[in-house]
Amino acid sequence: MLEVKGLSKNFGGLQAVANLDLRVGSGEIRGLIGPNGAGKSTVFNLISGIHRPSAGKAVFRGQEITGLEPHKIASMGLVRTFQDTILFYNLSVMENLLIGQHLRSRMNMFETLMSAYLSQKKENRVREQAEDILEFTGLMELKGTLAGELPYGWRRILGIAVALSAEPKMVMLDEPATGMNREEIGRVMGLIDKVRTEKEMSILIIEHDMKVIMRICDKITVLNHGVKIAEGLPKEVTNNQAVIEAYLGRHRDVA
Repeated sequence: MLEVKGLSKNFGGLQAVANLDLRVGSGEIRGLIGPNGAGKSTVFNLISGIHRPSAGKAVFRGQEITGLEPHKIASMGLVRTFQDTILFYNLSVMENLLIGQHLRSRMNMFETLMSAYLSQKKENRVREQAEDILEFTGLMELKGTLAGELPYGWRRILGIAVALSAEPKMVMLDEPATGMNREEIGRVMGLIDKVRTEKEMSILIIEHDMKVIMRICDKITVLNHGVKIAEGLPKEVTNNQAVIEAYLGRHRDVA
């Protein structure tokens, strides 16, 4: 589904990501973890088109996406969320979803000029699809609520719902459980499982909560100082000495 080859990014004299290779299979949930400053969000920004890589490339479903604009990559079926959920807080939950569907719902010029019927038909279909997403994500009862009035956990879920409204083939989730209580985390984990199983979607996820990562990920890739230091099954990664040292510091015997 997604293949990254030799991906690197330099900011002046700082190398944020160094020669990263990464493959995410169809229907796979892949975790991307590492200490603060490891380069995880930079990887997301490179893949999603926010930053241009200094070297290397990214290929999505057989097509190279390196250097494309973010909206173009999203229209190809690869969408992402952000650590700080980006919503229209003065609009309702439903209105946020309708805006998120613009990639799939835009009328072409002929349809706009020649057929009010087609325009209305497409608008009705977009609303039906939005309601399906509301039902899928558990937001239906909140569809008329302003996004700014939602509890924090539901805002995060709305961010995922907006991403799903673009009908992606793969979604990249940037710390979806950050700042949540255990009940909210459980709700988000259930939704991520549901996205994979019912929508057969590939997911690349950054998350600091290791309980979340260990439970939902098929494989985990670990970065430290922009370099991949480990990759494999969750149990393999958590028992990897390089990973332990990256998170906890090198063990030193005390005399």
